[in-house]
Amino acid sequence: MVEMKHNKGSIYRSTFKRPMDFILSLLAIIILSPMLITVSLLVRVKLGSPILFKQERPGLNEKIFTMYKFRTMTDERDSNGELLPDEVRLTRFGKFLRSTSLDELPELFNILKGDMSIIGPRPLLVQYLPLYNDYQKRRHEVRPGLSGLAQVSGRNAISWEEKFSLDVAYVDNVGFFEDFKIILLTIKKVFAREGINSATAATIEPFEGNKKESMEI
Repeated sequence: MVEMKHNKGSIYRSTFKRPMDFILSLLAIIILSPMLITVSLLVRVKLGSPILFKQERPGLNEKIFTMYKFRTMTDERDSNGELLPDEVRLTRFGKFLRSTSLDELPELFNILKGDMSIIGPRPLLVQYLPLYNDYQKRRHEVRPGLSGLAQVSGRNAISWEEKFSLDVAYVDNVGFFEDFKIILLTIKKVFAREGINSATAATIEPFEGNKKESMEI
């Protein structure tokens, strides 16, 4: 786990982080453009249209934005027209995209636009917003990230409570060296393909709220 040092009122956070995100995401898009084109073509051939998966997610201060990812699942449905479970629709090709994090590459355009940052808490589902307690809501005090402290500390293999604690720890300690360490650890995790799935699901179990708190009310 990355050790974080408290850094209130970070000049980096208020002045340098956004310009650095813009420059690095633009350079990444240019350098990785052949890969972006290749993956787009493969998704079109293997999974069909649309190439991109688009979904609304909450960002900085819970402002809703549209996040882009490469599609990894089919649209297979049962006899009632309902989508089949994720583990059925997630193809071998889709699993490869996820395990290598290639499905995340279109989020570089979200970073360029200012919806996201290179490093920050991962953007989760809009329906989770009413389920957070006040502590967990603090994850929205910064822009969501392409990668974050929770991702390099276990990704989908750790509990929701651990993820939220790591997210808030990042919010309280945003800094250049912390971001740099997380970037290096992200590269290591991608090559090791660690923590892609949870122990009991094809991706990760949905967040259902804070059960202990609910019982006490």
